[in-house]
Amino acid sequence: MSLLIDILLWIAIVALFAFSFVGILFPIVPSVLVLWGGFLVYHFFINDQTLSVVFWIVMGIFTVILFVADIIVNSHFVKKFGGSKWGERIAAIAVIFGSFVFPPIGILVIPFVAVFVTEKLQRKSLGESMKAAFGSLVGFLGSSFAKVVIQFVMIVWFFLDVWINLS
Repeated sequence: MSLLIDILLWIAIVALFAFSFVGILFPIVPSVLVLWGGFLVYHFFINDQTLSVVFWIVMGIFTVILFVADIIVNSHFVKKFGGSKWGERIAAIAVIFGSFVFPPIGILVIPFVAVFVTEKLQRKSLGESMKAAFGSLVGFLGSSFAKVVIQFVMIVWFFLDVWINLS
């Protein structure tokens, strides 16, 4: 019976890890929290002695990075593509708002349109406004790629930490 429970728990962990990537396209799914669900299932139901202190600290750091990635990266690229301070602020707000409105398309379209309108209201040319709005799109795609990489590293680190500490 214990083997069956362990198998079911491992299936749950792997499912949580896989589901965490859904949050990249559908930000309404809190991908990093789903990932932590897998860590915690292992820790509390399989082995609470295996995962190292370094693992927990690094996962905490990665978690903070994942939480702020969308907002910081989006604002950075709006600025890099010539957007104003207001464009940066609106991009940050629009990413959060876009996560809840028509996901996953909303997270692409709403920041783009919001930055474009903001820049036009500041009397920027059509080209300048489009360039800044394009920066919000590049920012989202860049932060999504970064999140995929970081989540993958977190999962690999988990399995390595489990394997090394059980050996």
